[in-house]
Amino acid sequence: MSKEQQVLRLSSELTGQWTLPILLALEGSGGRFTALQSKLNIAPSRLSAYLKKMVEDGLLLHLSPGDRRHPLLPEYVLTEKGRLYREAARAVQLSEQRIGQGRLSDKVWGIPILLSLNFNHTRFQEIRQSLEGITPRMLSLRLQEFHRDGLICKEIMGEPRPSFLYLLEKNVQPPVQQLSIDLASLL
Repeated sequence: MSKEQQVLRLSSELTGQWTLPILLALEGSGGRFTALQSKLNIAPSRLSAYLKKMVEDGLLLHLSPGDRRHPLLPEYVLTEKGRLYREAARAVQLSEQRIGQGRLSDKVWGIPILLSLNFNHTRFQEIRQSLEGITPRMLSLRLQEFHRDGLICKEIMGEPRPSFLYLLEKNVQPPVQQLSIDLASLL
């Protein structure tokens, strides 16, 4: 698997409404469920589902009450993979701040699409092929949304048959390029 594919896969695993915030808030909450729930203002069932998925994905380790030996010790701790993903989450957060359009990682496939454009996949099918598992509908919706929000521009190409090229806007290129460098350095 090439570095580009690894970066795109890592970024797709970090997208979703709560993955990034949980990774970033885990340290400050001491790894305890109640503190994490309060800090994120998330429903207990939703937090529980995300934590369970993150344990299954190997990002977190759930410590049983017997393993903790004290109620104030963490319930959840980051694994080695989780620490890597937390560093990636910090890089994504910094990139989002530089872009200035809010939390793009909340949108499923948001960051991976921007990274794919950064890797010079400019046509719809090229972008789709670079992102394993994205549906044409989801890709179309995100591209329309990013175009509307001024993150990407859409150019029509008439040769050999009419099609669109999708490109990052000039002000979005540096933070996305830096993000791709940061993520590649972690792998």
